[in-house]
Amino acid sequence: MTATDTRTVEVVLPPSHAMDPVAVKEAVLREAGLQSGQLGAWRIERRSIDARSRQPRFRLLVRYTRAHQLPDDQVPPPAARDVSGCPVLLIIGCGPAGLFAALRAIERGLRPVILERGKDVRARRRDLAAINKDHVVDPDSNYCFGEGGAGTYSDGKLYTRSHKRGDVEGVLRTLVAFGASPDILIDAHPHIGTNKLPGIITAMRQHILDCGGEVHFNARVTDLLTEEGRMIGVQCADGSEHRALNTVLATGHSARDIFELLLRKGVRIESKGFALGVRVEHPQDLIDQIRYHQCPREEHLPAASYSMVHQVQGLGVYSFCMCPGGIIAPCATAPGEVVTNGWSPSKRNNLFANSGIVVEWPAGTTGDPLEGVRFQQAMERAAWEAGGRRQSAPAQRLTDFVHATSSSDLPACSYPPGIVPFRVDELLPAPIATRLREAFQAFGRKMPGYLTQEALVVAVESRTSSPVRIPRDPVRMEHPDLQGLFPCGEGAGYAGGIVSAAMDGLRVVEQAALRYA
Repeated sequence: MTATDTRTVEVVLPPSHAMDPVAVKEAVLREAGLQSGQLGAWRIERRSIDARSRQPRFRLLVRYTRAHQLPDDQVPPPAARDVSGCPVLLIIGCGPAGLFAALRAIERGLRPVILERGKDVRARRRDLAAINKDHVVDPDSNYCFGEGGAGTYSDGKLYTRSHKRGDVEGVLRTLVAFGASPDILIDAHPHIGTNKLPGIITAMRQHILDCGGEVHFNARVTDLLTEEGRMIGVQCADGSEHRALNTVLATGHSARDIFELLLRKGVRIESKGFALGVRVEHPQDLIDQIRYHQCPREEHLPAASYSMVHQVQGLGVYSFCMCPGGIIAPCATAPGEVVTNGWSPSKRNNLFANSGIVVEWPAGTTGDPLEGVRFQQAMERAAWEAGGRRQSAPAQRLTDFVHATSSSDLPACSYPPGIVPFRVDELLPAPIATRLREAFQAFGRKMPGYLTQEALVVAVESRTSSPVRIPRDPVRMEHPDLQGLFPCGEGAGYAGGIVSAAMDGLRVVEQAALRYA
């Protein structure tokens, strides 16, 4: 090994040592077979927790060199470019797909104009408080709609399995450039946290504005402007029109009015499979005991999480959006419905752990592209009725759900609007309740202690992904029947989280930019 060569070594350390630079350096020396004077610079490139044994350990992938410096890995600030006089790319939706589409548009010499139906990221907080405290849902500003999209106030996890479809590291580095912790570049399961995301989103918006782009809030799209088979713009609820050669449609999985608009305008959409179930909440101490075999957990260990899957009668039942140290959130987007999701602050230091436990639900066969939407709406309405016709959520002890009995009382729950006792197993359709019941028993065998009366089942978890796909050409990324329309992100059925939506926004703009040549 020459002085300028770099190599990697994996070291396995107890939590307290993994957070101590001196202990990490000593471990690198041992694993690399070097003397102290032979080790120059080093840095951790990957960090994960191995909790398979009774003593959890951190696994660290460390890059080192005998030289005094490693190649620079600092994330530079975003490069500014004046696009104020450039052709317009219209972007509908200011979630991760829309924001990253705007950033890529600037790089490609286009002027992004973003239309967002909701409010800016900070003004949204008042409307979230109204849901939590007053049970009032603003259909344009809530946990799903508004600047930053659903992920901003429902956790900010950055997990993805889409490495083959895009530059995951590039997305993470962009987030760091706008203020996210550099830890997301090395953690196996990176997480920003709902308390940190608003500042990052604000910085991204300011960069777009500084480069000459536009961001319009309270701009709900109500009509598509078309001409001879081409989309040329949109009309908003206030009567204003915005025109562009190309439009990126990145409205998220809950923009049901957009699905209805497309159908009404004769723009082809398709039914798509999704998943539906419940949110299950345990005391975080209990999950720590199950996963780490210790309670309280060692101070350097994060709140424990879990990931579960089980096949029941040909359909998968799996954990979704697991939030250690988190809170169950009310994510309805209209009056008369109850929807649950979950989020965690960056420290993940709340008393409860919650996770969606959902059943795969195949695409409909009736020919109605909105069949899945109708199913979601029916379940959310039923949950609203069961909760007392307000944002209170129907809930049942996990053991009572499995044994098909009523819960005479309920333990404490993190869900802000409150919970009411209800037979959730009877609220859900039998094919879903039966599969959940069998899966919970299987999870209890895989994680002894999971199936407990201390855990709650809270209904209903229905917005796991879009029940609709808006078709697009796999190469051109353009709708096959309407030129100039580029369906994008979760709402179009091509992503399933912050990172995958961001990558889809980047991909779509690469193709849309070619139409300006």
